[in-house]
Amino acid sequence: MIRLQNVNKRYRTQNGFKTVLDNVSVEFPVGASVGILGLNGAGKSTLIRIIGAAEPPDSGSVTCDQRVSWPLGYSGGFQGTLTARENARFVARIYGEDPRYIEAFTQEFSELGDYFDEPLKSYSAGMRGRFAFSVSLACNFEYYLVDEALETGDARYREKFRMAFEERRASASVILVSHNEQTIRRNCDMAAILHEGSLVLYEDLKAALHEYNRLQNAPR
Repeated sequence: MIRLQNVNKRYRTQNGFKTVLDNVSVEFPVGASVGILGLNGAGKSTLIRIIGAAEPPDSGSVTCDQRVSWPLGYSGGFQGTLTARENARFVARIYGEDPRYIEAFTQEFSELGDYFDEPLKSYSAGMRGRFAFSVSLACNFEYYLVDEALETGDARYREKFRMAFEERRASASVILVSHNEQTIRRNCDMAAILHEGSLVLYEDLKAALHEYNRLQNAPR
């Protein structure tokens, strides 16, 4: 399981501080796929980065007894001066995977061609995202964190990614951020709503979507 205990996070803005996580305590169950819903600016991506240890909370703790991916599509943890091939090997060593397998899978799945041996800093945002998705899928995680990755790229690549993701989801838990309600319905068993710093987990997916639609239509 993944457990957040009294997690707080806020950012300084031009109008003062904005709190996105206000003393949040929640436990994500093993063997379930959970969608994260929230209005724009609610802090969904921040929450995913904190769970994946890509960003620290201001206070509180995040604990997990299984291996968690970084947010799929998040490229902030890779070295821009290294090539995709070198980054793939580096990831393999960190996670104790076979470097040859991780390299080969990532090269084939990313479809980067000759750019696979160019530094990541020369990539477009889409190419960096494609590399990040591919190397994430190459590793075997018990939890996959996904931040809008299923809607990235052209239609053919989205379908390719979706099919590979379905294979991973059959044996792993997923925490998924998406603005697409159909994506949540198709990939999640339950959902959590992040709103004004509070995170509420709903075991009933329909109830979560109903509440989220209410928030979307509420006057602001």
